[in-house]
Amino acid sequence: MFFAPQRRPPGRTRPPGALESSLRSSPVAASVATSALPMRRRGRRGGTGAALQPPLPPLGVLVCTRAGFGARPGDVAAFNALGATDLERLTAWTDQQLVPGSITDTECDQRLAASGYVTLGKSLSQLWQDHFVPDDNEWDERIQPATETELATWTRAVYSRRQLFESIVHFWHNHFSSYAYEFVEGPLWAHWDRDVLRVHALGNFRQMLGAVCRAPVMLAYLDNYANFAADFSGYSNENFARELLELHTLGAAASYGRIPRSQVPLDPQGRPLGYCEDDVQDVARALTAWTFDIDWESWRWGGGHTGAFVHADQFEPSLHSREAKIVLGTLLPSGRTAEVDGNQLLDVLAAHPACGRYLAERLCRRLVGDSPPPPLVDSAAALWTSLWQDPAQIRKVVRHILAERPEFRTTWGEKVKRPFEVAVSALRASSASFRFFQQVPAPPDWNDWHPDFQHTAALHWLYEPAGQVIFGWHPPNGHPDVRGAWQSSTPRVALWRTVNWLVEPDDDGNDRFFNIVDWTLAALPSAERTATTIAGAWIWRIFGRGIPAAEREELIEFMAQGHNPDFALPIHTNEWPDYWQDRLRGLVGLIFMSPEFLWR
Repeated sequence: MFFAPQRRPPGRTRPPGALESSLRSSPVAASVATSALPMRRRGRRGGTGAALQPPLPPLGVLVCTRAGFGARPGDVAAFNALGATDLERLTAWTDQQLVPGSITDTECDQRLAASGYVTLGKSLSQLWQDHFVPDDNEWDERIQPATETELATWTRAVYSRRQLFESIVHFWHNHFSSYAYEFVEGPLWAHWDRDVLRVHALGNFRQMLGAVCRAPVMLAYLDNYANFAADFSGYSNENFARELLELHTLGAAASYGRIPRSQVPLDPQGRPLGYCEDDVQDVARALTAWTFDIDWESWRWGGGHTGAFVHADQFEPSLHSREAKIVLGTLLPSGRTAEVDGNQLLDVLAAHPACGRYLAERLCRRLVGDSPPPPLVDSAAALWTSLWQDPAQIRKVVRHILAERPEFRTTWGEKVKRPFEVAVSALRASSASFRFFQQVPAPPDWNDWHPDFQHTAALHWLYEPAGQVIFGWHPPNGHPDVRGAWQSSTPRVALWRTVNWLVEPDDDGNDRFFNIVDWTLAALPSAERTATTIAGAWIWRIFGRGIPAAEREELIEFMAQGHNPDFALPIHTNEWPDYWQDRLRGLVGLIFMSPEFLWR
C-alpha cells in the first residue's frame, strides 16, 4: 500500500465546536456513519418488509456513476448532448468511450506529468535493473513502481475523460488480483499495469490471458515461476493452475471437485461442463517451466538474472512435463515443449463456454447489479464465447451489456459504491484539485515532506481502513463486488472521516481541495443564502438531479442548525458561535455520505 506516515498528521488548530462537533450533534450523523441504514429503510427487492427501490436517476447520471467513477460538473450535460433519445445518447457515449485513444485527455495527462512519476514508462528490463536488483535500495525505492502506479490509478480515476476504460482496467486488476507490495511484485508493477492489463483491457481475453501467464508479477505471486517437472514428468507447484481455473477462466461454479474425470457431465456437444481435480493437475503439468529469469531458479538451466519471461525447457528440456495431458476433454499429446502445451491449454480454457459465462457474469455484476438478470448473462456469455478469437472481443461484449440490452439503463439500487468509488466520485463531483504525489526517498521528518506528499499520505491514512486498498488485497480472489461486503460500519466510518477531511479548510481557514465557500458565495446572492437554497444548490451540483424529499429535508435541517431554513445565513463569515463556513463544508461532507450518494 502507499507509504503512509507513521504517526497521525498534525491536527488543525481551529477552535472546538466547529466541524466535528457540528457533525456529532447532527440528527443524521448516526445514519450517515453506518449508512447501511438506507438499505434497511428501503429494503431489498423481495426481502421481508421491502419498500420501494430508489428512483431511477436520469440516464446520464446512471452512466457516469456505474460505467465510470461518477460525474464531474458538465459530464451529464455533455452526455445529454449526444442524441435526441436516451438510447441514442447511451450508444454514442459507449461507442466514444470504447475507443479511448480517440478521447483527448489533456487535463489528466498534465496532472500525471506534474506529479513527477518516474517509473510508469520504464520497460520491464529497466524496472528490474533499477528497482529489483540493487541490494541497497530502501523499501520505498524498491516498491516505487507499485506506489506510483497506485497514485496514477487515483489520478486517472479522478481526472481522466476515458472513464469507461479506467473502470474496465480497474475490473481487470480485480479479476487478476495480485498483491503489489511484495519483494518481487512491487518493483515490476508498472509493467503489470501497463503492458499486461491496460494494453488488453478492451481487446481479446485469450491474448490477455497469455500476457498474464507470462508476467513475472503473476508468475511470482502464484508461484508458477517455481513449477518444474522432474525428468520430464510431474510438477512441483499447482497454485497458479488452480487459480487459473477457479478465479481467472472457468470459475468455482464449474468445479466438480475430486470426482473422476470420466464422471464430469457433458454438454450436448460432448464437452465436459467443467473441470475436476485431474484437470487441475494436468494444467499444472502443462505450465511446468513457464517461469522468468531470476537467479533463485535460473541456476536450473544456466540462466541469468534479467527478469525476462522464459520457457525454461528451452535450455533444460527435463524441466517441462512431456507426459500426455487431458484438460476439459482435450488431449495435449506427449513429447511437446512448454510453449506448445501452454498455448494449447490457454486456447482450450478461453474457448470453453464456462469461461464465457464466468467472465460475462462478472462483467454484468460490475456494470449492472450484484445479481445480474439471467437473460443478460446468457446473451453476454454466448457472445463472449462466439468471439473468443476476435481481437475486439471484450470491447464488443461491454458494448452489448451497456448499449444493446435494456438491463443496464433500467437498473438502479442494485449496487453500492465500494470505498474507492466513494472517494473518487466525491473528488470528481466537487471538481477537487488534488495532486497525488510522493517523495522517494521520503524525508525522515513529516515536516520536511512536500505539502502534496503530506496530503496524499493523509488521504491514504484515512482511506485505507475502509478496506479497499488499491492493489493491496492479499488473496487472489480480488475485492468483493457485492454491496453486502461494504455496508458494515467499519468502511462507512473510515469513509466518513475521509470525506470530511477532504472538505476541511487549511490552517488559514481557506478551502484546501474543494472550492466550497467561494462557489456558494458566487452561485447564490446574499438574500438567497438560506439553508434551503444552499442545500438545494449543492444537491444539484453533486447529484445533477433532485433527491428524495426526506433526505433533502435532513440536509436542510443540518445546514440550518436550528434556525429558520428560509432565513438568509451569513456564510461570508466563520465566526463563533455558528461557524457557518464550517457548517457549509460539513454539509458537503454529509452529502458525500448520504444514502443517495452511495448508490451505484
